[in-house]
Amino acid sequence: MTFWIDTHCHLDAAEFGTLDQEIRARAALNNVAHCVLPAVEVGNFEAVRRLAHAQGDSYALGIHPLYVKKAQPNDLAELDAQLKQHAKDPHLVAVGEIGLDYFVPELSVSPLRERQEQFYLAQLRLARQHGLPVILHVRRSADQLLKGLRAVARETGNAPWQGIAHAFNGSEQQAQAFIALGFKLGFGGALTYERAQNLRHLAATLPLNALVMETDSPDMPPHWLYTTAEQRAAGVPQGRNEPAELPRIGAELAALRGITPEALAAATTQNALDALPRLQALLARAA
Repeated sequence: MTFWIDTHCHLDAAEFGTLDQEIRARAALNNVAHCVLPAVEVGNFEAVRRLAHAQGDSYALGIHPLYVKKAQPNDLAELDAQLKQHAKDPHLVAVGEIGLDYFVPELSVSPLRERQEQFYLAQLRLARQHGLPVILHVRRSADQLLKGLRAVARETGNAPWQGIAHAFNGSEQQAQAFIALGFKLGFGGALTYERAQNLRHLAATLPLNALVMETDSPDMPPHWLYTTAEQRAAGVPQGRNEPAELPRIGAELAALRGITPEALAAATTQNALDALPRLQALLARAA
């Protein structure tokens, strides 16, 4: 039977309200067997943990670069404490969502540029310390992310990394650099837009064993859910992205690669298990 893993979705987001059980059930009906729920700040650590346990899914703990501005001085210490406290929780599979964002103007200049870089490096070190993969936020920041990964690897014995470069949209050279370090690359709704020619080229030509699937729901809607500003102004609602959309996104990626959706689902599921090894036991329990 074909099934999919959504390696990145935010089921605790306000857009979903109290519909998480309905949304998760709809995903299951569409053969999405597992969802990974990354945290974005200390304040939602408990929410992602609760949802993951309730639905048999998994979660990651981390401080997202967009939340660094309001992070408190002891938040890194709290992350460390939570990783220690829940070290034996099989649902905890990674440190994330962490990374760098140079798309937002305020974050690309001092002082927030340096502050998010400090949080990024500190969280990479915590991931190494706790033996966990990382889920990376990559937005106009691939080279600096790679620099940090190499620096922390040198500090900690040069062991390979494991994890996912979420919503990857860099160059082919940057993609190969992440792959060489041990990462899988996350692809989702953005690849369904014909204008995203570079991304579609990467999705079609990068090694199949480097790809994982994600929705980033409720964000990153595929083209069939997107409405323009003019349409929204005229009262047409924006479609809500959710994990149930993953098979249709996967079908578009499979078509780009000239393979069947079933082959893509099998390959990307194995890739997710390689990137986040604790998923294996959770999927075995659910089988």
